[in-house]
Amino acid sequence: MSPSNALKQKLVSQQEKIANSKTNAIVRTRFDKVSSKISDNKNILAGKTVLVKDNIAIKGEPLTCASNILESYKSPYSATVIDRLESHGALITGQTNMDEFAMGSSSEYSIYGSVKNPHDLTKVAGGSSGGSAAAVAEDLCDIALGSDTGGSIRQPASFCGIYGLKPTYGRISRYGLVAHASSFDTIGILSKNLEDVTSAFSVMSGNDSKDATSSKEPVLSLEKYNKEKLPKNIGILSDDTLSDVDDEIVDRYHMILDFLTNKKVNLVEIELPYFDYCVSTYYVLTMAEASSNLSRFDGVRYGRRGDSKDLNETYLKSRSEGFSEEVKRRIMTGTYVLSSGYYDAYYSKALKVRRLIKNGYDKLFSDIDCLFIPTTSTTAFPLKNNLDNPIKMYLSDIFTVPFNLVGCPSLNIPAGITKEKLPIGFQVVGNAFKEETLFNFAHSLNKGELFK
Repeated sequence: MSPSNALKQKLVSQQEKIANSKTNAIVRTRFDKVSSKISDNKNILAGKTVLVKDNIAIKGEPLTCASNILESYKSPYSATVIDRLESHGALITGQTNMDEFAMGSSSEYSIYGSVKNPHDLTKVAGGSSGGSAAAVAEDLCDIALGSDTGGSIRQPASFCGIYGLKPTYGRISRYGLVAHASSFDTIGILSKNLEDVTSAFSVMSGNDSKDATSSKEPVLSLEKYNKEKLPKNIGILSDDTLSDVDDEIVDRYHMILDFLTNKKVNLVEIELPYFDYCVSTYYVLTMAEASSNLSRFDGVRYGRRGDSKDLNETYLKSRSEGFSEEVKRRIMTGTYVLSSGYYDAYYSKALKVRRLIKNGYDKLFSDIDCLFIPTTSTTAFPLKNNLDNPIKMYLSDIFTVPFNLVGCPSLNIPAGITKEKLPIGFQVVGNAFKEETLFNFAHSLNKGELFK
């Protein structure tokens, strides 16, 4: 069978799987638009199917961010990452469900309904890239794109048992990503296959003149990302820091640490810098940036418009009807912390704390090669479990938000399942632009066959 015929069969199979899926991970497909692009070329991503989170622009396709306010909007251009993937043979087969405007940790805040975890349909898939994570876990694609503002790739990757990469801030262009919090947002990659992650990363990375925040730091050859090489010095957490983490996750953590010890890796017990302040600092800053970024969605320039003859009433009705409660909560909180009389007390102070956290991690990475810590403190929680308790939902990101505050790369590594057959994930965190450390570590754990 020729490669092109095999690919056609693969596309038919994935279409059937999507049609029969019960996870609600996919919001729309475009198989009809990729069939003409099938060829026997030798590009690095030839034949790889990619599903894209519904906040990343694809020319001519709806771009709703799972929100009523953008229900009728279609993108007039493609994100840089889409152009780069397609130029290397990838096939963009559809778009995935998400938390509205990427604001959430469970993919339950969506006009399309909640995403369900393929391992247990009564559990969340995580968020806000839950649709992308569930789609990969369910074999609806080879690779999925997500966005990570405070853990939105790594947390669902952990809950769904797959790899999930948040690259260094600036490593991958954000052009074409609908902004949530501009100084935190990154586009990242989810896949079951580590080689697919590294291949997509090598293609997507690099400077982009359309994105002023993209870095000119050179991208390494793909070979450098696919080595099996354990770091010499790895930072690990103390049992006290792990006291609120599920017992089965802690047990698996110690099992991996024993493996590393046997491999003569130097394990250094560390304290995460300003750990108790990270979540509060993160939410003050991201809500302030979200308030600013989402001001453009006013019912006049984009999408849904409230019916009124008065301009102010039009704005009010459009935004009240277009945004969900969670998005409105964050916009209002962000507006509050930016307002006169509160700016210095909240926003300005949070910026200073962010700098302290960044300095703390710079010092930490001067002594160690990477960190190895849990991605989440629990496995996937039940649907609707945290919807009435926003603070509890926010705290589910406790181990992921520090690395968005400082901009360094982090990779979720699937690490087996619990007795209830729910996935466990750990993240390896490196210094800025040292993604090769993360990939080589993950390849080494794969070779160790710890989770077979």
